[in-house]
Amino acid sequence: MQVREGMSQMVLTVGPAHTLRAVARLMSDRRVGAAVVLDPDGHGPGIITERDILVSVGAGLDPDGESVVDHLTRDVVYAAPDWSLEEAAAAMVRGGFRHLIVLEGGETVGILSVRDVVRCWTEDGAICPVPARVAVG
Repeated sequence: MQVREGMSQMVLTVGPAHTLRAVARLMSDRRVGAAVVLDPDGHGPGIITERDILVSVGAGLDPDGESVVDHLTRDVVYAAPDWSLEEAAAAMVRGGFRHLIVLEGGETVGILSVRDVVRCWTEDGAICPVPARVAVG
């Protein structure tokens, strides 16, 4: 099975100026664990995860005063839609992360989570492809 069969095609996207609280609220409302950060001044999409927000709040930082740009992961490993799920899972294990941004031709076409992989590999899991997620600007 390939990444394109398990990835979510609709991706929650945010800007670098969003506050951590605003992103946490969007992620919670949409029941997702990560948002793709589109920064026109950046070198490709970044990602902010629930773990990034948890680390910030755990360090005593104010989620209303902290911007995504200061907490996102910039050194992102990207997947291609034609990767196998095994290749994607191996990349996640090697990197110690749970989400991969899926790029095709330099454009974000989806996001793949560990949960998506498990759904595809489990007989009694949800049917792949995974239901679409909502995008915001």
